[in-house]
Amino acid sequence: MSERTTVVLARHGRTPWHSPNRYCGSSDVGIDEVGVGQAARLGEWARTAGLTSLYCTDLRRTRLTAAPVTAATGLTPTVEPRLRELHFGVAEGHTLAELRDSHPDAVRGFERDPVGHHFPGGEHPADAVRRARAALADVVTADPGGRILVVAHSTLIRLLVTDLMGGSLSRYRALLPDLVPTSLTTFLVRPGNMALAAFNVPPTPEPPTTR
Repeated sequence: MSERTTVVLARHGRTPWHSPNRYCGSSDVGIDEVGVGQAARLGEWARTAGLTSLYCTDLRRTRLTAAPVTAATGLTPTVEPRLRELHFGVAEGHTLAELRDSHPDAVRGFERDPVGHHFPGGEHPADAVRRARAALADVVTADPGGRILVVAHSTLIRLLVTDLMGGSLSRYRALLPDLVPTSLTTFLVRPGNMALAAFNVPPTPEPPTTR
């Protein structure tokens, strides 16, 4: 039987832009006090998760979220920029309410079809999926048979899951409306096949085994 690799994608911890629901995108926002606590719990989970390698993106919120994992496991994160969040163009740093005032036509188009009418100046979601899938293929090649944690971003993870399940990317917001900070989404990867094992699961540490 071919070797199976487990890839766990964790969304970064909460940012100061979370509550007003501002689009972070490629903006280099950190994590807030709640996010620090969420990252600490991710580290607690990682301590017993059997991880063999750790990745984050080049954005600060993923590096800060990965830090407790490093403290718990000794794994040094590899920075993979191809797994960063999409750039949202005119939406970067703004809420939908603000954009309805400043760019009403763009919001109407985005809410109808967030792929066909992605925000002006932003990255096309299909391009983001292509770069992310190429990055994940390289991540798996570097640690075949391993258990890999990747700290990444909400929209990118939801697009990857939608693509993996054969859904239309244009429906990613309807199919997967939310991804909780530091939640875990797990892919099982074999040559030529990637299966979804879990989506949006909280990082709960495994209980110690008893004999």
